[in-house]
Amino acid sequence: MSQQKRLFLLDAYALIFRGYYAFIKNPRINSKGLDTSAIMGFMNSLLDVIKREKPDHLAVAFDKGGSHVRSEMYTEYKANRDATPEAIQIAIPYIQEILKAMHIPIIEFAGCEADDLIGTIAKQAEKQNYQVFMVTPDKDFAQLVSENIFMYRPARMGNGIEIWGVPEVLAKFEIERPEQVVDFLGMMGDAVDNIPGLPGVGEVTAKKLLKQFGTMENLLENTHLLKGKMKENIEANKEKGILSKKLATILLDCEVTFNENDYELTRPDKEKVETLFHELEFRRMAEQFDRLFGHGEEYDEINTGTAPATAKSLAKKNQDQFDLFAVNTEIAAGENPENFYKTLENTEHFYQLIQGDMAVKLLLQSLLKQPSVSFDTETTGIDALNAELVGLSFSWKKGEGFYVPVPENRDEAQTLINKFIPFFDSEEIEKIGQNLKYDLKILSNYGIVVKGKLFDTMIAHYLINPDMRHNMDILAETYLQYSPKSIETLIGKKGKNQKTMRDVPLEDVKEYAAEDADVTLQLKELFAVEIENTGTKALFENIEVPLVSVLADMEKEGINLDVAFLRSLSEELRNDIQTLENQIFENAGEKFNLASPKQLGEILFDKLKIGGAKQKKTKTGQYATGEEVLSYLALTSPFVQDILDWRQLMKLQNTYVEALPLQVNPKTGRVHTEYMQAVAATGRLSSNNPNLQNIPIRTLRGRQIRKAFIARDENYTLVSADYSQIELRIIAALSGDPEMIKSFRNGEDIHAATASKVFNVTLEEVTREQRSHAKTVNFGIIYGVSAFGLSNQTSLSRTESKDLIDAYYATYPRLKAYIQEQIELAREQGYVQTILGRRRYLKDINSQNAVVRGAAERNAVNAPIQGSAADIIKIAMINIHNRLIAENWKSKMLLQVHDELVFDVHTTELEKIQPMIKEEMQNAFTLEVPLIVDLGFGKDWLEAH
Repeated sequence: MSQQKRLFLLDAYALIFRGYYAFIKNPRINSKGLDTSAIMGFMNSLLDVIKREKPDHLAVAFDKGGSHVRSEMYTEYKANRDATPEAIQIAIPYIQEILKAMHIPIIEFAGCEADDLIGTIAKQAEKQNYQVFMVTPDKDFAQLVSENIFMYRPARMGNGIEIWGVPEVLAKFEIERPEQVVDFLGMMGDAVDNIPGLPGVGEVTAKKLLKQFGTMENLLENTHLLKGKMKENIEANKEKGILSKKLATILLDCEVTFNENDYELTRPDKEKVETLFHELEFRRMAEQFDRLFGHGEEYDEINTGTAPATAKSLAKKNQDQFDLFAVNTEIAAGENPENFYKTLENTEHFYQLIQGDMAVKLLLQSLLKQPSVSFDTETTGIDALNAELVGLSFSWKKGEGFYVPVPENRDEAQTLINKFIPFFDSEEIEKIGQNLKYDLKILSNYGIVVKGKLFDTMIAHYLINPDMRHNMDILAETYLQYSPKSIETLIGKKGKNQKTMRDVPLEDVKEYAAEDADVTLQLKELFAVEIENTGTKALFENIEVPLVSVLADMEKEGINLDVAFLRSLSEELRNDIQTLENQIFENAGEKFNLASPKQLGEILFDKLKIGGAKQKKTKTGQYATGEEVLSYLALTSPFVQDILDWRQLMKLQNTYVEALPLQVNPKTGRVHTEYMQAVAATGRLSSNNPNLQNIPIRTLRGRQIRKAFIARDENYTLVSADYSQIELRIIAALSGDPEMIKSFRNGEDIHAATASKVFNVTLEEVTREQRSHAKTVNFGIIYGVSAFGLSNQTSLSRTESKDLIDAYYATYPRLKAYIQEQIELAREQGYVQTILGRRRYLKDINSQNAVVRGAAERNAVNAPIQGSAADIIKIAMINIHNRLIAENWKSKMLLQVHDELVFDVHTTELEKIQPMIKEEMQNAFTLEVPLIVDLGFGKDWLEAH
């Protein structure tokens, strides 16, 4: 009988970090000043494994860009991790070069962590009759241990190596099956990876709970057997428990394949390895390497495949092993146990294809009897203005769905869709969808207006958990333990060969489309309860859902763009950029790549010595030349200001002037931005394609971008309506500061009023500079501006800045008290709220890290203010939109940018519409201070603003 082959898989980063910290008190620095601790530590582990175990096959797995799956599942995954030490960052390229020279495969795949790569390869190799040894100190790998998969924990601190097979894992964790390690990790959580776990559950408690309940799911289903505080904590955090278990689960489906020929340990390129060791000054390691690989006979001994007794003794048969993913108790017997999630393949469902007049008629009869229906549109693309309907799907009962294919012929399609007008027109039937704005725009292309109550699961989840991702796949996996069919399995990945849904077999489209409607229905049932629990139901029903229709109409309308003007502006910018470059090169005394941070840093700090000797460097060892660094230096250096001006012009040219004409829709001749309603945690809208929120307006050239946005034609005028100082008015009202409230009620210039009080002069005596400083403090105070920050933004010294801030708080003492109260409230309840109950969760408010905690404290103050401003303008948008329709105005609302609304106003309505807009915006919400709106109009946005 042939000897069983053995594969060793090394967890690169775990071994690198371990090696680095082993030398932390006595770092290995070579003569060039390079810290080689991490490289030496890793290589010691690698060569020890090769020498001790003489493996047949070996590979090393690296992380590359973190885990996309876990980050989408939980945006805060690994968010608390400190930055990777610079010595480790420098070490990685060296280590990979050594591995390449040794002909040892490097396994890495963007978006997959090393744990998942090792898990995937280990399971593949096991099926090919390999013994697999996972070389890592990380206990999480214990979940993968089986009859032929072992953990190999390298020697450290005088302790020998440890090899964990099934018996060792069961004893270590006090469990019955290795797969219970996932439940153990999920219950405990992990502070390093920022996995929340169950509150109050540590190692001892986790072991006790596993003895009693066996799995996380069983524990959560039987919390009535618990008592006291533990019962309360676990019941209140069930979702965190399930999420934590998912985050701790090593994935086994990465896009990597075990190829035994590639992984076979072969003779290294000895000359290349020795060259690298010479560069690193690894003399003793070079000798060790030479003993291992220098002579044919000794190398052949390494590659004999003879398993040491320590490993062989652990490879005994154990018939009691279960697959890692069998812990998912939701999967019924006989279904695929290797799939952690429920899927179409392993979940009972009944989806019907609806074709022919009679079938459509019967479906419509059933639809009209339902109080609530989930629907979805299948289309030829993601651009709603240009996409065509391929089909409609409906569901009103879990596990059931109906798919109606729509003909490609436009007239036939319209005839079919018209049959569903009674359903979409019904005020009595609630329509449920995921990202309904897209569906509303698609249906509007066919003349369909969706009426009645709406429930958008994406928007609902945005209010429940604003910091998480909200796409349907993530929501289904997180809340339903169900993995929907991927669109890419039907049409392929993005690229020229990607198909459309019309190219997919009808049976496959039916399953995919009906599943979407079914899953959305199930999510709705969960989220409808949760928005009540989080106190956001009124916000959802009265603002966010009505806003979906408003934004859909605005996006369809678009805005006119003066392409000819942008062409001329582009030429002017090119000349400005060239002039600045010549000036910069002349002052630098040489030409260099302005876009290269490395070359720029060398010019600024090595050659010109700007800012003094000590300058901040990045983790890669080059000078930091970011905006913050250069803005500070520009206060005293015209040369650095030129650099900043050059960057600003390049951004304008590339991001707007040249890009905007390409975004004109060929069908409408207009630009149609898309508003993202579920992105910013503060509640603010963001826009995309193009992003209108970030158009710079502080410079002349930046303001000229707005000049390119023009009225529809000669019969229309653009009107801009902008809330005046709305955030300051909100903070005055929320804090209840009597001095601020008085100033606003009296209609005073708040910045002049503040300067008058802070500098102890009359309003008439306030200088332009004093008002400017007061304005900076007014706006900066809600973002936690410090004396250092204020001095960077003004001509004041740090001492003067501190004095100004102290005087400001003395002037507005109630404001200072409010700020502290907000921070304490956030500490107590874990979140803060806007005036309409929008929550901003602040998980870091009690962090031990002062920098992290400070950021959370600033959010505790500014989130309610920013969010309340967002709430108010949304109310105004809804009310104005309703009036424009109800009163049959020709004018249209086009854009929302922060605190500003832009309208395309028919000339005949110009005088009448301005007081209507002002009335609705100023009365959107009643505060202790008046809301003021500034109006302007013109043929282009710049003139109107």
